[in-house]
Amino acid sequence: MGHRTHVEMMEQTRAKLLASARRAFAERGYAHASMDEFTAAVGLTRGALYHHFGGKERLLLAVIEQIEAEVDGRLRTIAAAAPTAWESFRRRCRAYLELALEPEIRRIILQDARAMFGDVPAAAQSKGIAALQAALEGLIADGVVAPSHAGALARMLYGAVTEASFWIAEPDGIPAQRLALALEGLERILAGLRAD
Repeated sequence: MGHRTHVEMMEQTRAKLLASARRAFAERGYAHASMDEFTAAVGLTRGALYHHFGGKERLLLAVIEQIEAEVDGRLRTIAAAAPTAWESFRRRCRAYLELALEPEIRRIILQDARAMFGDVPAAAQSKGIAALQAALEGLIADGVVAPSHAGALARMLYGAVTEASFWIAEPDGIPAQRLALALEGLERILAGLRAD
């Protein structure tokens, strides 16, 4: 058995910090998560955090990127399992809203990220809009969705779904009740896109 390389050790340290911070941010929120606590929990120092991420804020961004990549994969899986292109599109939109009930996503992505950065990071927005636009282009070409500018529709729909997710996740509401209202509103919006 060979010794681990320096790069492997660096990657392992980075992964430990990400996992520990992700747990702390999900349980206590970004503002209340202590860097000393979550670094000590995995046997590392605050210096390791600064070396790998430059600080707590950039560590939060790395956690957000990790979660957003997982969300993208989940949405793709949900969309791929649908029997038709329209149902795939519909399920993807609905699932995005439903994710707002998951405690980790609710706390880190929809509460802390917005409080820190004002919105979903630009890279995640671009991915989400591109996925909606590609789906809409296919649906328009197939005559399922009425002819329209797919890019404009994708941005409008992304904005509506994202804002509804933030609303569902607000700490002063009843998330399940808000989800039901948002899903009802989404169905009305989607019905308006249909060509039939």
